Amino acid sequence: MTQDELKTQVGQAALHYVEPGSIVGVGTGSTVNKFIDALATIKHTIRGAVSSSVASTERLKALGIPVFDASEVDELAVYIDGADEIDHAGHMIKGGGAALTREKIVAAQSRKFVCIADESKLVRVLGQFPVPVEVIPMAAQRIIREFAAMGGSAKVRMKDGRPLVTDNGQHILDVTGLKISDPLAFETRVNQWPGIVTVGVFALQKAGVCLLGTEAGVKTLVF
Repeated sequence: MTQDELKTQVGQAALHYVEPGSIVGVGTGSTVNKFIDALATIKHTIRGAVSSSVASTERLKALGIPVFDASEVDELAVYIDGADEIDHAGHMIKGGGAALTREKIVAAQSRKFVCIADESKLVRVLGQFPVPVEVIPMAAQRIIREFAAMGGSAKVRMKDGRPLVTDNGQHILDVTGLKISDPLAFETRVNQWPGIVTVGVFALQKAGVCLLGTEAGVKTLVF
């Protein structure tokens, strides 16, 4: 199966976790787009969605799925999103699509995080994928030096020759050269640095379930 077919497979499998009559937390990215397409087939059974990005909001609305602001909803039963990496305990690296802050907000609002990914995303130790970090621009160079002191190399993410600007109006650093053996301690430490908006390690908001697309079908990992 192609990677695209594996993404379609897990996107459809995630419908099992959607509760009738609920508002669904929806993430961002190519795998989530497959879930959104699948969700449209049962849109008459749900109230709508809370989205983690402008891109996902536009896709949901285009398919006729009502989108609520996070502030309008007390709690979500489930949040369904992808990952750039996930380890065997459910910790993730997220933010390749630049929506990490809103993803973490919606994840924190949800009782269960269901990660949907193809099997290439499952790793033993996080860090081979560059760690995205959303930062306030005036702090970027100091934070780059902080990561250098940890053995990491951080660069400002660029788009069309200029720093990429997130949905929140901030910049993103991508950090390479790290092996994150203790994701919770790493997330907790980096979150304290002034100028950090969100670090793309999801340990406090880790996945409870991962639907992993494999050649043998969807494998369910429970953490």
